[in-house]
Amino acid sequence: MAERISDAEHVVMEVLWDQSPLTAQDVAERVDPARGWSANTVKTLLGRLLAKTVIAHDADGRRYLYRPLVAREDYVGGESRRLIDRLFGGSLTPLVAHLAQRDELTAQDIAEIEAILQDLKK
Repeated sequence: MAERISDAEHVVMEVLWDQSPLTAQDVAERVDPARGWSANTVKTLLGRLLAKTVIAHDADGRRYLYRPLVAREDYVGGESRRLIDRLFGGSLTPLVAHLAQRDELTAQDIAEIEAILQDLKK
């Protein structure tokens, strides 16, 4: 994915990752109403995502059905890598240390990390 997607575009992507293909109206109806977005706002965001080639659309009569071209896992992986590269010099260890030093890791978080590390050692 060459271009990064904005926070607003990410909201639309989450809708499409949850279920697709969808019409623009379907997407608008699934966006949290607290955002106050009109169908036109959603159509604008869909147009931007089409231009970035992270979604595609297929004609269905007089409307279009939108679907993601980028998998959620691939997007999360890329964004995670960019965050670690930008803020922690490409190393995961300083990120975990930072979270641990700020008491932001719960006992459950630590147990889950330990389980992941054990699986990686196998």
